[in-house]
Amino acid sequence: MAFDISEAERPIVAEDMAVTLESSLRHQTPQRILRAALGAFGDRIALVSSFGAESAVLLHMVSQIEPDLPVLFLDTGMQFGQTLDYRKLLAERLGLTDVRDLRPAFKDLAAVDPSGTLWKTDTNACCDLRKVVPLTQALEGFDAWITGRKRFQAATRASLPVVERNQDKIKVNPLANWTKADLDAYAAEHDLPPHPLVQFGYPSIGCWPCTRPVENDADARAGRWAGSEKTECGIHTPTAAELNAPQQPFEDIGEGL
Repeated sequence: MAFDISEAERPIVAEDMAVTLESSLRHQTPQRILRAALGAFGDRIALVSSFGAESAVLLHMVSQIEPDLPVLFLDTGMQFGQTLDYRKLLAERLGLTDVRDLRPAFKDLAAVDPSGTLWKTDTNACCDLRKVVPLTQALEGFDAWITGRKRFQAATRASLPVVERNQDKIKVNPLANWTKADLDAYAAEHDLPPHPLVQFGYPSIGCWPCTRPVENDADARAGRWAGSEKTECGIHTPTAAELNAPQQPFEDIGEGL
């Protein structure tokens, strides 16, 4: 936290703040959640965005409230070209003035993945190199960060809180309560451009080697690391509540991240 406390106390303070904020914000609109988070943390909070299939909604909300908010984008070196184009399009159209591209360090790539094929043999190590390490370093200057996660996206996110502790930081999920219908309605109302790959069956978009299109009735994240037990890249470590949540069928949790 920004105030003067020891490193050992930071997780405890973060947990207390997360509980307090979750209690007061869990039933609020995404815009009110955003305003409350920005008011609580000032310049010590950032938005982490994938500029993926559903990212335009939260980015638009931020642009209407605080267009100068730091937006952190993980340019892994393996993003779809369409994602890179979409990131540029949205930033310009929405007037986001502080989009920061986070990339793995050259020395780390040379040491761990010189051939660029680590994803074939160890997806966890690849995600750690290209996502977890760069984001962890970038977040050192912040006390809190905002994500676009929603409960309907996967059974593993069914118990996602609006505010949670992430180690010694606060993580805010303003869209946790929203459904796919809510997102679609908001995007239509504000004429937000869709990610180019959505029309080709990509409801969740990550790096090209590990993302596949899915059937319409499948879990939205079924195309991520398809064929493996992996469901998250590592930047969103599941909370105890999420790990212990009942594994409901997708159709039971979507209407009712």
